[in-house]
Amino acid sequence: MSDMVMKPAALPRDRWIPWAFVGGMLLVVAVNLVLVFFALTTFTGVTTGHAYDRGRTYNDVIEAAARQAALGWRADVTLRGGSVVVTVVDAAGGAVPGRLEGHLLRPLEGTVQPLDFAATATGTFRAATGPRAPGQWDAVLRFTGPEGRTLDLRQRMILP
Repeated sequence: MSDMVMKPAALPRDRWIPWAFVGGMLLVVAVNLVLVFFALTTFTGVTTGHAYDRGRTYNDVIEAAARQAALGWRADVTLRGGSVVVTVVDAAGGAVPGRLEGHLLRPLEGTVQPLDFAATATGTFRAATGPRAPGQWDAVLRFTGPEGRTLDLRQRMILP
């Protein structure tokens, strides 16, 4: 009997397998929670209010653009020396008399800065931008010409 040596019972090596599945599922849940957190706390990508409703009425937008194109008016919107300068001409290149109103809009922040336009010549208007943050701004303008016809303008500008 002395020849027989008792060996301790070996633990099965496959006891870790169920814990691998549990750990994998916990990893998936943790990654999903991180993604949900960032999805809810970062920029939505929507810069237009009521984007769905606006999309449903897009034919109205196309009709308005066709009406404006039929006028034959062109507008040049520029930034010169801290002022927004707008020149409106007809199809023949002649200045169009009228009234201009609008504002600067910072698309990502929603900051609106009103502009007070004054006519410097027939068809040419200037408005001081005043103090504003540098970066991307949209000039959102409406020109009202003879007989109450309107031209809607939207020009993206980079302010220094």
